[in-house]
Amino acid sequence: MIRTLARFLREFRRSEDGSGTIEFAIMVPVMFGLCMSCIELGILLTRQVMLDRGVDLAIRAVRVGSMETVTHNTLRDAICEGAVIIPDCQNQLKLEMIPMNPRAWTAINAQADCINRSDNSEPVRSFTPGQMNQLMILRACSLFDPFFPTTGLGASIPKRSGGAYALISLTSYVVEPH
Repeated sequence: MIRTLARFLREFRRSEDGSGTIEFAIMVPVMFGLCMSCIELGILLTRQVMLDRGVDLAIRAVRVGSMETVTHNTLRDAICEGAVIIPDCQNQLKLEMIPMNPRAWTAINAQADCINRSDNSEPVRSFTPGQMNQLMILRACSLFDPFFPTTGLGASIPKRSGGAYALISLTSYVVEPH
């Protein structure tokens, strides 16, 4: 009986059956995390490009005077129209429009003004449409929920209001006379 048990333990120790299972169990979570991070990064970059596109299209309309009245809501709607894939754009996008004097430059606030999902009554920080030949800075901040919020890149992105991350688009332009 003891010899049989000793022989069984020796054969068990020498056996390589199941060694692939250990490698599989170690590598699969790493690979899934990497794949989910790649998907999250792709979605994040696509949203950033579309936000930049929407801002560029809307500012082009403002700059050449084809937008009748420039208010926070009309500009936000124009940006949302150009940034097609941004989910719930009207409720997730907040704009700051700041007139600047190039001869007496003052830095703008480094922290972008984004919406606060828990307090919808928070007013826009600064929105001045500008006058002819005036240098303007427009900063758009949009909040997005991560696609995979608990894994990889989705878990490590700095969060803002309600567990969302912020994408910010910044542009400057001069109001053209028309």
